[in-house]
Amino acid sequence: MEEKAFAGKSLYGGSLPVPSVQELVQKPILTIPPRYIQPHHQEIICSDHHAHQIPSIDMQKLLSQESTISESELARLHFACQEWGFFQLVNHGVSSSLLEKMKTETQEFFNLPMEEKKKFSQQPGDIEGFGQSFVVSEDQKLDWADTFVLTTLPVQLRRPHLLPKLPSPFRENLETYSLELKKLAMTILSQMEKALQMETNEATNIFEGALQAVRVNYYPPCPQPGKVLGLTPHSDGGALTILLQVNEMDGLQVKKDGIWVPVKPLPDAFIVNIGDVLEIITNGTYRSIEHRATVNSEKERLSIATFYNPGVDGEICPASSLITEQTPAAFKRLSVKEYFKAFFQRKLHGKSFLDELRIK
Repeated sequence: MEEKAFAGKSLYGGSLPVPSVQELVQKPILTIPPRYIQPHHQEIICSDHHAHQIPSIDMQKLLSQESTISESELARLHFACQEWGFFQLVNHGVSSSLLEKMKTETQEFFNLPMEEKKKFSQQPGDIEGFGQSFVVSEDQKLDWADTFVLTTLPVQLRRPHLLPKLPSPFRENLETYSLELKKLAMTILSQMEKALQMETNEATNIFEGALQAVRVNYYPPCPQPGKVLGLTPHSDGGALTILLQVNEMDGLQVKKDGIWVPVKPLPDAFIVNIGDVLEIITNGTYRSIEHRATVNSEKERLSIATFYNPGVDGEICPASSLITEQTPAAFKRLSVKEYFKAFFQRKLHGKSFLDELRIK
């Protein structure tokens, strides 16, 4: 496949360079550097995993030819998106063998010598590559994580020094994975469109020529896990996030009714969540929800997040069929480029960016 360099500045803007946490913990450390110590751990964490767990949705049931089965599952999807903003998707149609390959290759990428990984380091003015995002000052608190971010679709926006240069077979598997998740994302969006009783293709048309990015997260073990966070509490800025848990270590937590609910991933499931863009498009009917990642003292945790967004030349605004006299537009209209430039110029902080876009 022909690769073309994206001519021009990064759509997302840049992030200040920071040390690699994986490199930091290669030698035993007893004291956490002050810049990583975060004060968020006093908040309440739910201890009853069975009473509070994000809903699961069965894609086979959603697409069933039997209307009673599909309608029942569609109602479950609608509830999950309204009340939780998160769900686990099972029987999604992406092959287990591809998921296993992605897990293996992701682990092997982070097992590469540091000098090999640093060949993929973020470049000035760009958040894509190996490093951390949303670092906008020299004194802000840092996450206990290394990330690797790259645009996967459309092809012409790929950075020529990233995906095309990945070791084989990681490169080929990531190509296949990105196309499979594009199909999956469009199927999920079409079902949401149906659940919201939007006009036919109104939501899916917004995602023609969609912008897709992948962020691989690596959370090293920490000798004092109660003092750090793997990922600061935030809602996702994009439209739809599809997360694959790479290994068996848990750490994702979702904020529900003021309480942090740990997510226990189901085997072979994707964890799907609503982002701020989709909250805007649905005029607030579906909600993006704050979440965070914690770490542990025993073992690293890895995950692969795929972000799906409207095309780079599009606009972000509430869908016209969801605007009525009773439900006027709740958010401002702006271009995709304006939106992401503003989003990545700031620290992650809850839903503060989305709140700025609300029509008062």
